[in-house]
Amino acid sequence: MTNLVVKVYPKQTLEKMAKYYLPHSVSNPPTGALFQAKLKSVTITAYTKSAKVMFQGIDALNESAFWQGGVAPLAKSTSPSPVNDHPYSPPANIGELSHIGTDEAGSGDYFGPLTVAAAYVDQAWIPKLLEIGVRDSKLLSDKQIIEMAKYLKPSIPFSLLVLGNEKYNEMQAKGYTQGKLKAVLHEKAFQNLLKKLPEESVEAILIDQFCLPEVYFAHTKTPRNRKPPVYFVTKAESISIAVATASILARAAFLKHMALIGDNVNNLVPKGAGAKVDQFAADVIQSYGESTLKNITKWHFANTEKARKLVNKG
Repeated sequence: MTNLVVKVYPKQTLEKMAKYYLPHSVSNPPTGALFQAKLKSVTITAYTKSAKVMFQGIDALNESAFWQGGVAPLAKSTSPSPVNDHPYSPPANIGELSHIGTDEAGSGDYFGPLTVAAAYVDQAWIPKLLEIGVRDSKLLSDKQIIEMAKYLKPSIPFSLLVLGNEKYNEMQAKGYTQGKLKAVLHEKAFQNLLKKLPEESVEAILIDQFCLPEVYFAHTKTPRNRKPPVYFVTKAESISIAVATASILARAAFLKHMALIGDNVNNLVPKGAGAKVDQFAADVIQSYGESTLKNITKWHFANTEKARKLVNKG
């Protein structure tokens, strides 16, 4: 399955597209969508606020090319990338196979845990998941992610791992880089999931690539060639609904734990690792002390020293 996201200009093009695809439109498009249309080999979903349109399916590139004069490509899953040029790149039809996908959330956030999910999607389930709007979690709001995760959990076989901040900091102090932690968690997540599934049902495993495959194998001390085969590609959620599903489950778990942290410090915790995070961390130090801050953050991030400087400056 190929996914392609484009930004439409001018916005009147959206109205033309809605009219053009009207005979194929579904009655209940995803939240925030102007329309969703289903053709034989491609699903088109358009969003008014962002003026973005997603083409999903084996004919996504050809269908989007029809609107070439009024769209600007944002992401092409078929674009070559040097980081993906290795023997473990997935086959072109990976999105059409019954496979396991893995993804993580929280790796770039100072506050909150590192969460990793593995999800299995049978090829027969793909149309239903597309119908409910499953896609890369970065294209969904937090509210959509939480609601969609509620649907996915009882419907899709998955494995979810949450590495809390205290354990994360402990492992990091022992010499584990974040890359190694992610590798170990991705490996454990799909291994746990494999135990729940009939061996012959899994045709492949696709990991949203965060390091070179050889580095991954070194971190996990696992063989290169296995059955089912393990593949790596960046932006895997754009070509695999299994990875997109895993990204939603991992993100939902991260959001849940961020809310719990917020309850403990009586405030809404900012995401990411920018200036707002620095100031919030400084406020936590002043109100609760450094020990509390350490227990809810990835302590080795530069934000720790920035927060200390803000406290000392104040």
